[in-house]
This record gives sequence, C-alpha cells and structure tokens, in this order.
Amino acid sequence: MRGIDYVVKRTVFALVTIFVAATINFVIFRAAPGTAVANIARVPGATHQLREELTRDFGLDKPKLEQYFIYLGQLARGNLGVSFASQTPVTTELGRALVNTIPMVLLGTLFAIGFGTLTGVIAAYRRGTWIDTGSVSLGLFFYSLPTQWLGLMLLLIFAGTLPSGGRVDPFLFDPSPVEHLLDVARHMILPSLTLGLVLYGEYTLVSRSAMLETLGEDYILTARAKGLRDRRIVWAHALRNALLPITTLMALSLGYVVAGSILVEEVFSWPGIGRAIVDAVRARDYPMLQGTFLVFTLAVVLANYVADLLYFRLDPRIKE
Repeated sequence: MRGIDYVVKRTVFALVTIFVAATINFVIFRAAPGTAVANIARVPGATHQLREELTRDFGLDKPKLEQYFIYLGQLARGNLGVSFASQTPVTTELGRALVNTIPMVLLGTLFAIGFGTLTGVIAAYRRGTWIDTGSVSLGLFFYSLPTQWLGLMLLLIFAGTLPSGGRVDPFLFDPSPVEHLLDVARHMILPSLTLGLVLYGEYTLVSRSAMLETLGEDYILTARAKGLRDRRIVWAHALRNALLPITTLMALSLGYVVAGSILVEEVFSWPGIGRAIVDAVRARDYPMLQGTFLVFTLAVVLANYVADLLYFRLDPRIKE
C-alpha cells in the first residue's frame, strides 16, 4: 500500500510540475522584448497593413489571458501550434530536430555513464593509489571545462581527420544506406565526444564517492569476513547500493545535457534542437520556443520520475 501511495504522489508531483512549467513557458517569452511581427516589419517594403495582418494571423492581437487559455487548450489536444518563421506545425519542426539531436546526445551520455561509472568504481577500489589519483584528477579536469571551449579544442585537434561541422557530407552524392549511416556516425563523433567527456568527469567523481561510502558499510566487512572475493564484493554487493546516487545523477544531468547540446550544436553546426532554439530566439518564434522548452521540461520531469521509480526498486527502505 505504501508503494502505491509513493507512486501516486510522484505522479501527481510530476503533472503539477509540467503544468507550472508550461505556464512559465508561456509567460517568459512574451515578457521578452520584441516580437516576430516586429522582426518582419524591419524588412524593406513591409507596410503597416502587413504588420496588422500578421499580428492577427499570429493571434497576438488577443489579450494575454485569452492567448494563455488558447495555449493550454492546444496543449491539451497535443497541438504545439504553428511556427511563425516557417509556417509549419511545431511538432513537425521538433520531430526533424529531435531525430538529429537524440542519437548524438544518447551516444555521448552512454559513453559518460559507462566509462565514468567504471573509472569511479575502480578508483574507489584502488583508493590511495596512482589509479585513484589519476582518475580523480582527470575527472576534475573534464568536469571543470566549458562545453563550448572543449568542442572548439577538439575541432582544432582533429581538424582534417574528422568532420568539423554539419550532419552529413554535402559532397557525398547518392550514397547507399550504409554509406549514409557511416557518414552520419563520423560527423557525430566530435559533438558526442564533447558532451561525453564533460559528463564523464561528473560520473567518475560521483561514482567514486558513492562506492567509497558503500565499501565502508558493515555488510561489506561481513562479506569480506566470510571470505568472498573482492571482485564479487565490489560488483555484486557494493555497486548496487552505490547506484542510488548515480541514478539521481542520471536524472539531474539530463538538464545539463540539454543545455550542453545547445552549445555543442552551435559549435559543430549540428542541425538539432539546439540550433532550432537559437534560430527561434532570433526570429522571436513563440510557438517554436514554447514547444522546444516544453519538450525539455517533459524530458527532465520524466527522467526524474523514472529515477524516483528506480529508487523505489533499488532502495528497500522506501517500501517499508
């Protein structure tokens, strides 16, 4: 019964968070100076009549409260509106951007989780040795680097060896499906590596700290007294409890990954959701900005919701 109450509370909290974020999402962009109509009005030949027609077409002539209820009604139907800039549905524009962003971000995140957790566990197991010192120093180094600076450095280091921008080679004419996938994978290496290296340091430090705390628990000493091998103690017993803070980090770091993807995509000219946000800000494209930030909100809330459920699974104290 306690488990059901826990899940219900987490679900209600997630839904309330999404509603509040959607409201802030609506207000914040309309509080910013300038509008899409004002940008278009700067085009030579734009008349006052054209500005009035665009204002009506974009729905900006209505009171803010009425715009807000229209916005909520559209969200309830799964409609994110139409982009002011491209005059296409926001869901279509977001779909194109996410198809490019998700594989790049996923590859970098998986690298960070796998490699960072592994080095953190090994560093904790070899505490006080050069392996521990080297892992912590390397983790701190990458953790402290600005994402965009690291991307620029990788561009300089691998210039001429790996593609430096874009998603595909524009001079690769009529490629086969395999050639296309290999081309995309080559272009994805540097942006994914940039995200992965910055996150790697964070996962290394958190994993090491969690493992050190777990290895000092009484049940670990009991396992050693029973004669269990150190390798089994570390991987079969200690790591499971150390996964609790690592799971939290996975959920919390998603927001950083999203922000980092904007910088990375700008550095590497990657045509994903980060570039879409930059273009929408320049055009004051309210529907596109609202749609992208709502997607970010849903991603972060969903990640934290899943982390809460995993906590319920991993930590037996919650079930008591």
